[in-house]
Amino acid sequence: MPTPQPVTLFTGQWADLPLEVVAQKAAAWGYDGLELACWGDHFDVARALAEPDYCRDRRALLERHGLGCWVVSNHLVGQAVCDHPIDERHRNILPARIWGDGDAEGVRSRAAAEMADTARAAARFGVDTVVGFTGSSIWITLAGFPPVPQEMVAAGYEDFARRWNPIIDVFDAEGVRFAHEVHPSEIAYDYWTTKAALEAIEHRPGFGLNFDPSHFIWQDLDPVGFLYDFADRIYHVDCKESVRHLDGRNGRLASHLGFGDLRRGWDFVSVGHGDVPWEHVFRMLRQIGYAGPISVEWEDSGMDREVGAPEALAYVRNLLFPPPATAFDAAFAAKG
Repeated sequence: MPTPQPVTLFTGQWADLPLEVVAQKAAAWGYDGLELACWGDHFDVARALAEPDYCRDRRALLERHGLGCWVVSNHLVGQAVCDHPIDERHRNILPARIWGDGDAEGVRSRAAAEMADTARAAARFGVDTVVGFTGSSIWITLAGFPPVPQEMVAAGYEDFARRWNPIIDVFDAEGVRFAHEVHPSEIAYDYWTTKAALEAIEHRPGFGLNFDPSHFIWQDLDPVGFLYDFADRIYHVDCKESVRHLDGRNGRLASHLGFGDLRRGWDFVSVGHGDVPWEHVFRMLRQIGYAGPISVEWEDSGMDREVGAPEALAYVRNLLFPPPATAFDAAFAAKG
């Protein structure tokens, strides 16, 4: 039975491969489409705007493999819009045209312009949603010491609104929505910071959320309740999984240890191998009326991606069962 909504593969973790190769693999595994990352050779914002045939050719490539695309994602450039400090971490992830000479405010300005251009490129490509990060000038204050004046926190949200409102103006003009991924190091990383971020931009509809529950788990947040409370802001869904290893030695903040290190208090695993209550998540998605793509974001340091990606697809499809046509107790009232 076909699923009611497309299941796609996010290409961010496959950007070392040409898009043609990723499309071949995804099609062979049975995916309906791809969530294209704006890095590698998968979707180039500058080329989409400069070359008349670029978007058409990207579509043709996907269609040759029977794949669609409903979303593009530009996490890496979006991260630099609000971040403080700007340093070698950003240089490692940004295109050279955005990094430039590395002057922090210049990087932020060029990143903001590129995110506005991403809305234009998305519209030209024929998609209505861009997923990404915002960055944050106040994530560095998370530990609370030295003591953080509330005025400093308020200024962080004001900085976010000042930098992102003009970007969302372009999204609105292009008929495209931005779906911010609630994630550590962003302006919205948990329940209350999501509320604060939405308030900072006055709940404008061009700015919504990409639901990725993997970071809810290690923060002890309820992803199902989050869906219910932010139902009108769920613009896209990524299926990414995490698992806790809090054994009295392994800390929640991961001790500066890399992914895959067994001394971490949590780690990413392939969908279906962790602590996300996926069946409850999918039932809630159905209840709130989410009908958009379900995108598998594969991350697992202990599993080969070519095993994880098709396995995750099968797991997700099994949860996309249709609702009943009638209430289960309707037959009780049947008259013989």
